[in-house]
Formats: sequence, structure tokens, C-alpha cells
Amino acid sequence: MQMTDAVTPAGIMQLGMGFWASKTLLSAVELELFTALADGPLTGGELEKRLGLHPRATYDFLDTLVAVHMLEREGNGPGARYKNTPETGLFLNKKGPTYIGGILEMSNARLYKFWSDLTEALKTGKPQNEIKHTGKQLFEELYAEPARLEQFMNAMDGVSMGNFMAFAEKFDFGKVKTHLDVGGATGQLAMAIARRHPTVQSTTADLPVVQPIAERHVQAAGLSKQVQTKSMDFFKDDFPAADLITMGMILHDWNLENKKMLIRKAFKAVNPGGAFVAIENIIDDERRQNAFGLMMSLNMLIEFGEAFDFTGADFKSWCLEAGFKRVEILSLAGPASAAIAYK
Repeated sequence: MQMTDAVTPAGIMQLGMGFWASKTLLSAVELELFTALADGPLTGGELEKRLGLHPRATYDFLDTLVAVHMLEREGNGPGARYKNTPETGLFLNKKGPTYIGGILEMSNARLYKFWSDLTEALKTGKPQNEIKHTGKQLFEELYAEPARLEQFMNAMDGVSMGNFMAFAEKFDFGKVKTHLDVGGATGQLAMAIARRHPTVQSTTADLPVVQPIAERHVQAAGLSKQVQTKSMDFFKDDFPAADLITMGMILHDWNLENKKMLIRKAFKAVNPGGAFVAIENIIDDERRQNAFGLMMSLNMLIEFGEAFDFTGADFKSWCLEAGFKRVEILSLAGPASAAIAYK
């Protein structure tokens, strides 16, 4: 086959070497480059000193970030000044309230090296994370060390913030008086709902080691009157009754048996006329479009083995089986959606 202008290997090469761009961005987050630029543009020499870069690396590193649209540059040569893009200035300034870099920090520290074993995961179906070295599952490792657990929770906050805010804005809360967030971590979803809908009383529930973290976040936000924190093991404990029960990035952590068990418990606890909502990177039913959702499912393979992400059709079948009357999918931010089951 002869290569033509219409058929070239450019896309293959760009994707195959995509880890180059990814690691450049992850290292920039690790070095807090975007935070260093939060107060205004700096020259390459100034950034070299501030970040502790070697002279050989400075301009290749910074100009790569310009080329992949993660930085902007005013001018050329040694006197040129680098600055954040609107996106990196908003979302990757660690001192700002909209920082989402926690998930990138975790990706750099953990996931990047684990994904090098994807081929082994594809052949064995087994996780490729810490369990290979310690014999302990991810959550067992995380929950054993409070500081590491809170770092993980903050990482999840970053990746979920936009989705939770969109849900609070788009979902019809007209009939919702009580809300329960199962596996609520820092309480971010409950707080997003409380800010947008002051008449809704929310409870964020998670394991006992997590509750103090959530309590601290809720108090700091000044939302203690609207948001309660509760200790709960969602495998062992029954769910408290509520008009709305949510799970943000929870169902995809588990195998099919546990997914169905959690849905049954939610059905039992939701008040008549209420709803159960799973906020996830819901894969399109034909499994052709949501690349992030599909790769998140591969990430679940690497982290847990049998855990997986799912389509809206999958969710609908599980919820109808549990007794829910109807299901709809509400698009949120980026690749994320709210899968909604009505009782």
C-alpha cells in the first residue's frame, strides 16, 4: 500500500508517543510550575532558578509545554516570558480554589508506573498496583495511613469537582428534601448540592477513618447546618432513607456482584418517588465515543482487577432488575454523566 496525503502514520505516532506529552505535564505539576506562574510571567532563567531545573533541560521543557498548549510565551529567546494559559492558570495553580492537580499528582506518583504493566493486566486480568509488592489491596493500603488517605481524597476531589457542580446545577431538586451521598469522601458532592440548593439536607457517609476528614471540610466551608457527616461501611450497613441517594465514582470500583448489591441497597433506602444517581464516566452504549470512560475502565483493571466502568444500558438493566421504574442519563462535564434511576 502506498502512503498518500490522506493516509499517514501521523495519528499513530502521536498516540503511540503520547506518554511524552503526558509525562511532561505531570512533571510540571509535580514541580508546581503553574503555581510559580500564578502571579505573572517569568523568564526561562527565572523559572530555572525557582524550580531547580538543570540548564540543559529548561528551554526544551518549557517550550514543549508551549507547543502542547499548556503554557503561553511572550517573545522569543532568553528574554521571552512564560505564562499560564487560561486553563492551567485556573485549574493547576495549587494555591487556587479550583485546583484539580491532585489527580495528576497521584497519576504521576502511582498510576504512571503501574500503567507500564498494562500488557500483563490484559493477559492475567489481575491488578498491577501496590498489591503486587505488598499483597494488600489499594484501599487497604490507603486507609492504613491517614495522611496518604487524605491525599487520595483530595485527588478525587479534583477530578470530580466539575462533575459535582454540574450535577447540582442540572438535576431537578424540586422534590428533594433529603440527600445521602454514599462513599462521600470529603463531602464535596453534598457541599456542592448544599450551596446550590439551601433547602436540601444532605448527609455524606463514609468509613469511620474518613468522617473526620469530611467533618473538617464541611466546617471549613461553613455548611455544617446543611451537611451532616456519618460513619458507614456501605458493604455492611443499611443505607439511611433519603429522597435522593448518590454515589460519585463508587460503582466502578467493584465487580458486577458488588455493583448489583449496592444498587439493591440504594433501592431499598430511596424514598418512594425518589432517585438513585451514580456519577461516573458512563461509557456510550455502542462503546465507540467515550475514550476516557473506556480507559478509566482499563485503569480499574490495573487498580482492582475485576472492577470495571459501564455503559448507560448496563446501569439501566441492573437498576430495573433491582426494582427501579425508569432510568435516564444526564450529561455533566466532559466525559462524565449522571446515571439516574427513579423509584
